[in-house]
Amino acid sequence: MNTEPQRHPARRAALAAVLLAGTSLGGYALGHNAWADDVTPVNPPGAQLQPHALPDFTNLVTQVKPAVVSITTKFRATPAALEEEQDGDAGPQQGQMPQLPFPFNQMIPHGQQQQERAVEARGSGFIIDANGTIVTNNHVVKNARSVSVTLDDGTVLPAKVIGTDPRTDIAVLKVDSPKPLPFIQLGNSRDVKPGEWVVAMGNPFGLGGTVTAGIVSAVSRDIGEGPYDQFIQIDAPINQGNSGGPLFTQDGKVIGMNTAILSPSGGSIGIGFAIPSDMIRTVTAQLEHGGKVTRGYVGVEAQSITPTTAQALHLKQNGGALLAGVQPDSPAADAGLQPGDVIQAVNGTKIADPRDLAVNVAGIQPGQEAHLTVLHDGQSKEVTVKVGSLPNEQTASNDSQSGSGEHRERLGLALAPLSPDARNQLDVPDSVKGALVQGVQPGSPAEAAGLQPGDVIVGVGTHAVSSPGEAAKAMRSAMGGSDHALALRVIRNGQPVFVGVNLDQANQG
Repeated sequence: MNTEPQRHPARRAALAAVLLAGTSLGGYALGHNAWADDVTPVNPPGAQLQPHALPDFTNLVTQVKPAVVSITTKFRATPAALEEEQDGDAGPQQGQMPQLPFPFNQMIPHGQQQQERAVEARGSGFIIDANGTIVTNNHVVKNARSVSVTLDDGTVLPAKVIGTDPRTDIAVLKVDSPKPLPFIQLGNSRDVKPGEWVVAMGNPFGLGGTVTAGIVSAVSRDIGEGPYDQFIQIDAPINQGNSGGPLFTQDGKVIGMNTAILSPSGGSIGIGFAIPSDMIRTVTAQLEHGGKVTRGYVGVEAQSITPTTAQALHLKQNGGALLAGVQPDSPAADAGLQPGDVIQAVNGTKIADPRDLAVNVAGIQPGQEAHLTVLHDGQSKEVTVKVGSLPNEQTASNDSQSGSGEHRERLGLALAPLSPDARNQLDVPDSVKGALVQGVQPGSPAEAAGLQPGDVIVGVGTHAVSSPGEAAKAMRSAMGGSDHALALRVIRNGQPVFVGVNLDQANQG
């Protein structure tokens, strides 16, 4: 019995297998004569040394294995709930990240009534102090009625869930033992480099104490799971039941927790993801002391800057987080931030995209001040924001996707007032003023940009508009210059987003 959620679909188009046939060098000798006189071949450090033998992980595994545990979760589910769960675990599409959680084998006691069935599932975890504190994934213990931990020597102990953090998929458990338990230390994931050897341990398919090895493929990987994605990608085989298990470097320090895989079949194809230890350390400390995680919050909705949006807003570079919305009565609103502003740095740390903004803001303690470098109407300025506490189920930043819009003939838009009926149908509050997109001309720049009937245009560039007339006037004014792009601020499905429209672009065919 094993359980192992796989994450939301990674934003990758498809998986492809590539076969490289043996290549003949056709008479060329590999030496100085194979290169032009003014070209120097890349010569990695140590290339002149004799090849090293593959590393031997025997001693490492012997030392750390006693601190790795198997976690058994018991809960009850009705047939309808089980059916829903199993539907979500249906075979993932080719090239996509399967939905959470991993499929698991069920133990159904003989004679159990069909109305409610006992389900048992397993994952992995590791002990981080001698007092029995254990770290695992939130999805391993989610909705559990009871949790038990099996130590390496076969001892089974009941476990208490101290706290969970769904946003980072981290959970902390506690077991009571009559004697101090072996434990392992968290290393520094910021020092991890692609190419270094790593060892993964866990309970794949219910097989306890399994070891696999590989290398780090990439760091700070965003797989589309949430605003705080910073996964370490590895090629060490990770399978169902490995969730919550530790990822080690050769010095025996934990630099990650195995959490997700990318797979079309549910089994390992060499693309696994681990939560970095630096994040584990921060989240675990808060869960241990308060049972929950407190994150910084400023109250903005941000999006990435596309080349078209950068052109429309006269931005010299694409980096930064473009504010599509500022929540009323939020720290950002109190500090004077406005839609159209671009946050370029937080406390001196450069912001490349909305994820960077979310991670940096979340790491600031509520009540402290954050010093932001903001681009406002083309001018850089410093803004101080007193950080608040992130409300439940909100994020510090949301990377919204861009669409776009235009006016009348050139843009391909038909605008209408926001009537009471339209407000009711689209669930638009009375406080929202703007112009309703009633129609989009096929093949127009508006359609190419993704504008849709039902979108509400509330701003052109950084200027708010409250009616179709104001929107049309503002768009005519913006299109009167030499620019070939237009920035519209749109409310879609209740969320604000800046839409960059290329006036020279239209759908083909």
